[in-house]
Amino acid sequence: MKLPNYKDAKNREKVDINYLDTFHKYEAIYQGKKYFLRTYGCQMNVHDSEQIKAYMQMLGMEMVDKLEDADVVILNTCAIRENAHDKVFGYLGRCKHLKKAKPDLIIAITGCMAGQEDVIADIQKNHQYIDIIVGTNNLYDLPKLLIEKKSKQNIEVYSNSDIVPENITYERDSKISAWVNIMYGCDKFCTYCIVPFTRGRERSRKKEEILKECQCLVDNNYQEITLLGQNVNAYGKDLNLGYDFADLLEGVAKLGIPRLRFVTSHPWNFTDKMIDIIAKYDNIMPYIHLPLQSGSDRILKKMNRRYTAEEYKTLYDKMKKLIPGVAITTDIIVGFPGETEEDFQLTLDMVNYCKYDGAFTFIYSERKGTASALMKDDVSQKEKESRLHRLNEVVNEYSKESNMRLLDQVVEVLVIGKSTKDDDKVYGYTQTMKLVNIDASEDTIGKLVNVKITDAKSFSLDGILVN
Repeated sequence: MKLPNYKDAKNREKVDINYLDTFHKYEAIYQGKKYFLRTYGCQMNVHDSEQIKAYMQMLGMEMVDKLEDADVVILNTCAIRENAHDKVFGYLGRCKHLKKAKPDLIIAITGCMAGQEDVIADIQKNHQYIDIIVGTNNLYDLPKLLIEKKSKQNIEVYSNSDIVPENITYERDSKISAWVNIMYGCDKFCTYCIVPFTRGRERSRKKEEILKECQCLVDNNYQEITLLGQNVNAYGKDLNLGYDFADLLEGVAKLGIPRLRFVTSHPWNFTDKMIDIIAKYDNIMPYIHLPLQSGSDRILKKMNRRYTAEEYKTLYDKMKKLIPGVAITTDIIVGFPGETEEDFQLTLDMVNYCKYDGAFTFIYSERKGTASALMKDDVSQKEKESRLHRLNEVVNEYSKESNMRLLDQVVEVLVIGKSTKDDDKVYGYTQTMKLVNIDASEDTIGKLVNVKITDAKSFSLDGILVN
């Protein structure tokens, strides 16, 4: 048993990275058994679930959509906000009830909640029915834990790791668009964020291994690759091998993938070299997610974001000037401890300056173990909700304004799938990551098509195929 430890997780001493070949063919000892997988949170968790699916398949299991049909239940959890935490524990209530009826049911938890010291202490005390807990840094141990299932709760969480897993097997959700991990962990320690504790220090994969994985996707006719990391533009800093994220981005673009994206970037690490590479290659999509979090220098400093509002504006202006047709989205937190109305107005000023194509907006959520949890949370819930509402009104106005500019325009769309609301429509995304619902048949799925935009809303577009 190895428990998560915030003190270990905070350690960022220089270590030699251990590149571990995690590929293994497991005996199908669960042949005929069924598993249920529920995923919470970010793109990283979604991609981790593709890894979990491959493991379950190797063990002989079939995935089911109904919890009650499962022999194994896996919850891949998120820890970024309180509501995600509450959703998981709410769902665990259903799992506990099911286990009373099915005593042999195996319940496993992974994801970022598995790396939270306080959460695991609570599980040990109050949720003994959970059988396996495995951390994000050693997800490759999940098959072993299932094979060696013990009679007592088995917890294996590496709070910090020198390991970079390679040669991972994925059961990908899509045959069109793929995630590719380029690095693990984060060293930024924004004061509100639990991720550096749950996913460990920044560890970059070797460029040649990433290019090999991407080449395989190109060879299998994937249309889109998204390079993935908690802070992708810090890629390579830990390697000291003479290449950085801009070099990697260029290397993948040269493989000829039709569309290349990346998430998520930190403004502090976004270089002029990156901007030049994005502008240079037509297959690097002109879409950048650039988290702001606050427009107030005072709050940015309390958040440990390492840039000022003016520095952010300068970076934003460079992108708009040098990357043709670029769309920029962001993240914003309201109600951070100590945020005054004046601070909030500075955030609104920034939104009015940048006129973002879209934004993910949140009320501040305290996370135990982070620095901000020690700050006095002196903004009332009522005021937080008011600020979020006022912010969203402005954000939605600019989002619709951005979409309206595409009305009657012909844009390239990668068709992803069939519409869940209209059997006669399919949906896809523009180069700038705008959702389009299209009057078209299913044979367009997986293709890049030209679409004339016929209607624009705040969060989506409608269109028809054109030659």
